[in-house]
Amino acid sequence: MRILLLEDAEGLGEVIHDQITDEGHAVDWVQSISHAQASLRTTRYDLILLDLILPDGSGIDLLKKIRHAGETVPVIILTAKDQISDRINGLNAGADDYLVKPFDLSELSARIAAVSRRYAGNPNPIINIGTLEVDLTKHIISREGAAINLTAREWALLEAFIQRPGILLSKSQLEDHLYAFGAEVESNTIEVYISRLRKKLGKDQLETVRGLGYRMGSV
Repeated sequence: MRILLLEDAEGLGEVIHDQITDEGHAVDWVQSISHAQASLRTTRYDLILLDLILPDGSGIDLLKKIRHAGETVPVIILTAKDQISDRINGLNAGADDYLVKPFDLSELSARIAAVSRRYAGNPNPIINIGTLEVDLTKHIISREGAAINLTAREWALLEAFIQRPGILLSKSQLEDHLYAFGAEVESNTIEVYISRLRKKLGKDQLETVRGLGYRMGSV
């Protein structure tokens, strides 16, 4: 997923960034509302991780503006504000989840996965794609009981297709899903990963529409 992380604490932001990057997500980390707004104007995100107390304003105010603009991007609030009233305000403002600091990084990963599944329209962590069984929580794929190992990048690419079954995704859309802003991307990177996925999952799992992009059948 392409994730916008808004967290002004240097140490915590770095830890969160490294955790979710290692899981194959593309993460743009900003430390102020103004930078977050600039990113949102130019980039389509699959998820926002939002701190509430920021140097140039309130995360709640930013969330309200996002929802008022009609944006449906999922938002998980990450904050030290742990009062019930704070949680209610965050959820009423349009947050999808609310995680109180300090939190375990594995819990954050689980909540990211859960929110992603809900927005993809399939809250069940186990899905079937042809002869493949995919566990979205544990990042496990198997065919007739035999495990198939994917790298973090390969998994992230597969996830992009699972989130949009039957939808044609362009090369640029897939690059945006895999890489953070400013990352250097080789011209044939997507083709290489598509080829690797076909070798591991089966050549018929991904369709190429010449000149337009790639598509996976409905799950």
